[in-house]
Order: sequence, then structure tokens, then C-alpha cells
Amino acid sequence: QVQLVESGGGYVQPGGSLRLSCAASGNISLISYMAWYRQAPEKQRELVARSGDITIYADSVKGRFTISRDNARNTVYLQMNNLKPEDTAVYYCYGRIGDHFNGFSNYWGQGTQVTISS
Repeated sequence: QVQLVESGGGYVQPGGSLRLSCAASGNISLISYMAWYRQAPEKQRELVARSGDITIYADSVKGRFTISRDNARNTVYLQMNNLKPEDTAVYYCYGRIGDHFNGFSNYWGQGTQVTISS
């Protein structure tokens, strides 16, 4: 089994910064890629950023958020700067993990709340 554990959410004022972390543990052979998604109330879950063979950012966070990985620690980070009220959401870590023989599976963290408000 694989577990993803997020940390770093919280409450900040507009313009502030937060750094989210997500550590993968368990039976890990290969991480194809990791990503951050978010889901605001009454909205669909959306991709925020992805780190793997290519790096992708949602248009709404380009220039403000940075995704990075520590492969030795199986950890992905999301540095969020210049936060806006519309960034308020539950942020979920995602990992595409497995191996080339058995295939890859999707794993999700439990989510961490990020609230931006004055």
C-alpha cells in the first residue's frame, strides 16, 4: 500500500504565502508523477500543478505557485505566494505510482485546507 500525507495548510491573509508538503510512503517502486489538485466549495476538483516528465500549472496560479519534488524523500511541495481569496480550497496531493511490470495506480492524500481571507 501507498500513503500520501499532506501538511502545511492553514489560514493566511491575501498576499501571504504558504508551503504545502506531501510525503509518499509505503510500497513505492516508481513515481511517474505527482501533482496538486484543489477543490473549492461547490466546485469540481481542479489541477493546480503537476511535476513529472513535464511541469504543468493552472493558468490561475502561474507566476504565483511553484511545484517541486525531493525524489530522495518521495516528497512534493507546493510553494504558494501572493495568495488570493479565490485560492481558498481543500488541496489534495496526487501520485501516479507503481512499476512498469504491474502498472501504475492513482493515489490521493487526505486533503489540507487552505483559507485566504482578510
